[in-house]
Amino acid sequence: MSTTSASQSIPLSTVMRERRAVRTFDPTIKISRDEIKELLGEAIQAPSGTNLQSWRFLVIDSQPLKERLLPIALNQKQVVEAAAVIAVLGDLENFKYTDTIYDRTVQAGYMTESAKERKVRNTLNMYEGFPYELKSKYAYIDGGLVSMQLMLAAKARGYDTVPMAGYDLDKFKEAFRIGERYVSVLLIAIGKAAKEGIPSIRLSVDEVTRWNDMSFPS
Repeated sequence: MSTTSASQSIPLSTVMRERRAVRTFDPTIKISRDEIKELLGEAIQAPSGTNLQSWRFLVIDSQPLKERLLPIALNQKQVVEAAAVIAVLGDLENFKYTDTIYDRTVQAGYMTESAKERKVRNTLNMYEGFPYELKSKYAYIDGGLVSMQLMLAAKARGYDTVPMAGYDLDKFKEAFRIGERYVSVLLIAIGKAAKEGIPSIRLSVDEVTRWNDMSFPS
């Protein structure tokens, strides 16, 4: 068993082009909790609705718990081979952190106290009245943004990832005691590839882009 730290400087364009979905990991490679925290610290620089940062993370790095997750994740072997599996969750009650976030914004000198009071009041009035469907929509958007940032941060440090949406949601929430306050966005396995991910083809920019109106051919 070995622990690796792969901090290095790689151009962002290279990181984006070389990131692959890896499904075969080297099980001897471990990533320290300190480095996982550093990766998450980079990931949470992602944008979020009203800066309420609805993302929450459950890091599963215990081998017995990864084994427990395996059948829940449809026996995808990367679950037990990777150094960790990071569950990205969305907090439907993230608005409860509004005061905390904007108090710190004032302390940092980014906002005046009076502006903060208006912002908090308007945010709470808006979010507290949202129906479940709207709260969950924004949680999934925030979760998607932070997930991509996490995978790019990992690749920049020489690690590999694969996002997984295929798992039994109800069994996952039951096994890991995830309450109704949270929606489950993705599972992300992270480690070092034992087998490189297969390159994939993208539609061209011209095929997926229109200017000023959506007149795509049928």
